[in-house]
Amino acid sequence: MGQYLLKRFLFGLLTLWVLSMISWVIIELPPGDFVDLYVEELLGNMAGGALADMIETGMRQHYGLDKPSIYRYGKWMWHMLQGDLGMSLEFGLPVTTVVSERLLMTIILATTTAIFAWGFAIPIGIYSAVRQHSPEDYVFTFVGFLGLAVPDFLLALWLLWVSFAYVGQSVGGLFSPEYMVAPWSFARVWDLITHLWIAAIVVGTAGTAALIRVMRANLLDELQKPYVVTARAKGLPEWRAVLKYPVRVALNPLISTVGYLLPFLISGSIIVSVVLNLPTEGPLLLRALLTEDLFISATIVLVLGAMTVIGTFISDVLLALLDPRIRMSG
Repeated sequence: MGQYLLKRFLFGLLTLWVLSMISWVIIELPPGDFVDLYVEELLGNMAGGALADMIETGMRQHYGLDKPSIYRYGKWMWHMLQGDLGMSLEFGLPVTTVVSERLLMTIILATTTAIFAWGFAIPIGIYSAVRQHSPEDYVFTFVGFLGLAVPDFLLALWLLWVSFAYVGQSVGGLFSPEYMVAPWSFARVWDLITHLWIAAIVVGTAGTAALIRVMRANLLDELQKPYVVTARAKGLPEWRAVLKYPVRVALNPLISTVGYLLPFLISGSIIVSVVLNLPTEGPLLLRALLTEDLFISATIVLVLGAMTVIGTFISDVLLALLDPRIRMSG
């Protein structure tokens, strides 16, 4: 087991390194950079004159953008190993400061959404498979397809309208105005909880619907296998015949989704975060890409990659614990 985990950990580090190079190259591909956009916005029609050239040259030297891309990547990686992720070109603050302000809220939202998705999907999937072709199964199937079909941002807009029109309260953001910049306290945590549930439901609806379908399909396949028929023939209680082995085997594909579930909850909810005004990494990544803020973009993409690696590592560990065949062959 220890050798299995060590191998997965080393593969994870190698994946992050390769991902950092690929993300840096992709972010550098579009023509122009932050300085070009800044000078054009600052000077407007005057861009291209002597003043513009002087400002552009000074800013490139100040931010190090006059150096070759491979040199800047190597310098960024070297400083990153020392805990320095560079300076934000737009905000003029350390990238660590800008990203960390939203990272905690992102992790809280992603964790809450994952708990919501798994907490509802697994029991509903089991019930729907055991009661196949029942009225409840048809209801859950319809709701599942509806959750997959309705875009998250459209659901967010509808909930905003309903809450404002019938409740008289906005569900946007994760805090009330008086707690936006307040220090952490029990009152602020409670205010976060009262706002968090709506964001978790909106972000997790599609994922929950997909997990229900996967759990139902996997369990239906397992329930038809000879070992389940034998267990029932020997008089094993129905709940035990279902939960002891078929459910454990049916959970394997769901656990494998942990690897992409965590980054998807961040990158896949950018539009929802913009609509609901959520202080997460998604809108920050969108803004950094639009303004070509290289260091913030590369850092957030690297964070997404790290969450993918961490999620995959967690899924590998859970699969090894759940299924000895994987542990023995890994």
